[in-house]
Amino acid sequence: MARVIEVTREKFEELVAEALDTIPAQLTRVMSNVVVTVVDDPPEPHLLGLYTGIPLTERGDWYSGVLPDRIEIYRNPICQICKTEEDVIREVRITVVHEVGHHFGISDDRLHELGW
Repeated sequence: MARVIEVTREKFEELVAEALDTIPAQLTRVMSNVVVTVVDDPPEPHLLGLYTGIPLTERGDWYSGVLPDRIEIYRNPICQICKTEEDVIREVRITVVHEVGHHFGISDDRLHELGW
């Protein structure tokens, strides 16, 4: 049986915050009405992260008074696919950047082309 990396929720939240800090300031300044959270388990198997909301590219004059978009980063699945803490750090960053990309309206196909 494969060894699962144990990363505490507190440490994992720090890794997510550090990954967010690697996103260029010119991009984070335009992120709007979005919350990033750590969740232990996904609603569907094999998800590492999930963006739910209305991408910036689809918002118009009608956009006001709506609940924040959500980016969820799933701790247990990421730890399960990683062999080392360095793998966890790398996978958290990839997942965070991928889901933030969705907030900017970038499709899964394009994110995968870009390596995210």
